[in-house]
Amino acid sequence: MSVAEVIWMVGKILIVFAVLLLAMAYLTYVERRFVAWFQWRLGPNRVGPWGLIQPIADGIKLLFKQELIPARADKVVYFLAPVISLVAAFAIISVIPVTEHFYIADVNVAILLVLALSSLGTYGIILAGWSSGSKYPLVGALRSCAQMISYELALGFAVIGVILLAGTFSLREIVLGQERLWYIFPQIMGFIVFLVAGVAEANRAPFDLPECENELVAGYHTEYSAMKFAMFFLGEYVVIINMGMLATVLFLGGWHGPAIFGAGLIGLSNLFWFVLKTCAVIFFFIWVRATLPRFRYDQLMRFGWMVLLPLALLNIVITAGIRAFTQ
Repeated sequence: MSVAEVIWMVGKILIVFAVLLLAMAYLTYVERRFVAWFQWRLGPNRVGPWGLIQPIADGIKLLFKQELIPARADKVVYFLAPVISLVAAFAIISVIPVTEHFYIADVNVAILLVLALSSLGTYGIILAGWSSGSKYPLVGALRSCAQMISYELALGFAVIGVILLAGTFSLREIVLGQERLWYIFPQIMGFIVFLVAGVAEANRAPFDLPECENELVAGYHTEYSAMKFAMFFLGEYVVIINMGMLATVLFLGGWHGPAIFGAGLIGLSNLFWFVLKTCAVIFFFIWVRATLPRFRYDQLMRFGWMVLLPLALLNIVITAGIRAFTQ
């Protein structure tokens, strides 16, 4: 690899990191605004015009808050847990292609890497609950472990239908295969399973049992404060962005625009369509949080094993059958 290629790679990493940090911060503002409108409230409107500086104010507040460490905590694991969750969430971005020519790495087993890193992020939650030396965080961590096993299984199976159609594990090649037909049309069942399982993977309402406030105070991050709490908080929003980008790449054609707009659009049109689709999926996450009540834990597990998993398996069987007969 030449010096110019190394410089360009480092530049892409810095660009993606900076944009992701900004998007992560202002996604909190957008969500609070949308949820407020859904519930006939005002939302953040005091810090800056229309409350636009509220995320910066929140970040400064968390940066200077006092660090509180439980006396019975396992110090090393306690400090390591939020780092694992945040780093795993950021690492997933490295294999997601934003446009045909802008991506950090085109890995031929990118889907497997995404699933592995997604599982690794859950270890941060489990270690946080165990290392805090408190009952409520431990219960939240155990819930997260069971939820991850249940819903990541359905999430992985939902992606198999796309792999069968594309014939590759490379996310870039999957997008290139959707130039004429987005996979959401032949894979509508897989898309629905992926979205629902993605909400559960992000620990978002109505699947936010690991941090259920009315039962567990704050769940696995009850004993965390200041920037360590902020790392868990921001990691959750990075996962939401990841799920929006993955849904766009796997099912919504990635950077390809709808055929009704023609193929003559050039320039920033690819980036425009990718960002628009990602924002639409993120809006779905916010809409679900503002609309649906939280599941009971037995309902959560029953839904994952008795509804999502059979649907994902049925989608694989149907897709494999169609592929076998058409070839």
